[in-house]
Amino acid sequence: MQAKICMETKRRPVPLAARMAAGALLLACAFATPAMAQDDRMTPIAAPAQPDAIVLDTGPLPGAKVQESWHRQYGSVFARNVTVATLTPVLPARAKATGAAVIVAPGGGFRTLSMNNEGWDVARALADKGVAAFVLKYRLVQTPAEMPAFERSMAEMFSGAARPRPQQNPAVELAPQIADARAAFALVRARAAEWGIDRDRIGMAGFSAGAMLTLSTALHGQDAKPAFIANIYGPLTPVTPPPDAPPLFVALAADDPFFANAGYGLVDSWRAAKRPVEFHLYEQGGHGFGMYPKTTTSTGWFDGFTRWLGMHGYLQRKG
Repeated sequence: MQAKICMETKRRPVPLAARMAAGALLLACAFATPAMAQDDRMTPIAAPAQPDAIVLDTGPLPGAKVQESWHRQYGSVFARNVTVATLTPVLPARAKATGAAVIVAPGGGFRTLSMNNEGWDVARALADKGVAAFVLKYRLVQTPAEMPAFERSMAEMFSGAARPRPQQNPAVELAPQIADARAAFALVRARAAEWGIDRDRIGMAGFSAGAMLTLSTALHGQDAKPAFIANIYGPLTPVTPPPDAPPLFVALAADDPFFANAGYGLVDSWRAAKRPVEFHLYEQGGHGFGMYPKTTTSTGWFDGFTRWLGMHGYLQRKG
């Protein structure tokens, strides 16, 4: 069923709200190719042990009736129906720690979270470079508890049977998720001395929906104030950056079925505001490539990102 939905999505444009709402199938479309011939079935699993996860103080999702669940797909794991936000620290060895930190926001259309490919794997890779990383498991829009019903709801969303909502102000539409991101920044700053982190060198990197959250946190997150942000295959809708907008890193594949054909307005917005921006447009890679070892050059995004961090001084101790 997922392959059929992917083909229908590629044949006709789908409004942004519907595409993001159907985020649990974003990765299915991206990897329905021989290069990533992995099992695309969503198999329910028990929640993995998360002994280091710290519960954030944003409280339970208002009105939530379905509890958190997990499933396996593409050899990775995904969380769904997250009702309580957590933050998981992945710290570098003290000897190599630079004092810089990144809040990592996985994607999944605000319906799921790609916890391995866009979360823990990214955090471990950053820690290996000396950068403290914190995986944000933010609260999600509720979906049916049973997997068959969940898949049907996503199929209906793609087919147009469910009328997409009008695009709203991200500060309102993503209010719970922005609150989670703000709480994450507050927690890291509060424990900065304990974790060996410079309070002024904390950035945020997001993937797909997580990239949307990252940008919204920079624009509407009030006291969050990330030192830098990374938008990895997220929407590139133009915005009005503040005068002190943080340096921005963008990575996108030219064959991304969701965001590659709408222009590069976000990059233009940053340039017009004379704020630092770096943009990597890869010929191939689809959507959701993350840390998967694909044969396309999009796999090099992480090396490009860390080189960019190094250029801005985040791979060296300050002073």
